[in-house]
Amino acid sequence: MASRKGNVVTVVEQLANPIAERLGLTIWDVEFVKEGASYYLRVFIDKDEGVTIDDCENMSRALDKELDRVDPIDQSYCLEVSSPGIERELKRDWHFEKYIGNRVKVRLIRPNSSGLRDIDGILKSYDGTAVEIETPDAGVLVIKRSEAAYIRAAADYDYDD
Repeated sequence: MASRKGNVVTVVEQLANPIAERLGLTIWDVEFVKEGASYYLRVFIDKDEGVTIDDCENMSRALDKELDRVDPIDQSYCLEVSSPGIERELKRDWHFEKYIGNRVKVRLIRPNSSGLRDIDGILKSYDGTAVEIETPDAGVLVIKRSEAAYIRAAADYDYDD
């Protein structure tokens, strides 16, 4: 049994990936967290056409059976399967690569030398350790991932329709 959080995430990803692939889905992220007295295993799924409630239900049922069979988690927990949402956090290399050319929001841990803490712009490049963001006001900024509290996809809402 996987007892440490990192090990739980790794084992669950290994179990979830073939199930997701069979269902035409991608595993976006897996989290195992303690909130209050309860543990939550959160599996975020994605697909190009967008995730439906049926996708979440099918993934949850199939993964739950596999988790019961393998029993990789020592504690009792609640399994949650959902979409990562429109403004999803970019964490993995392939997330960044997928979103090059798209709008992102960055929250820095500390303000940069210009006093900026929140940055909104187009993700121009990613090299594994830093992103290059083109902003309308500050020009092109290079931000180390270690300096960012988070980097998220930004929703572009069109209210004219």
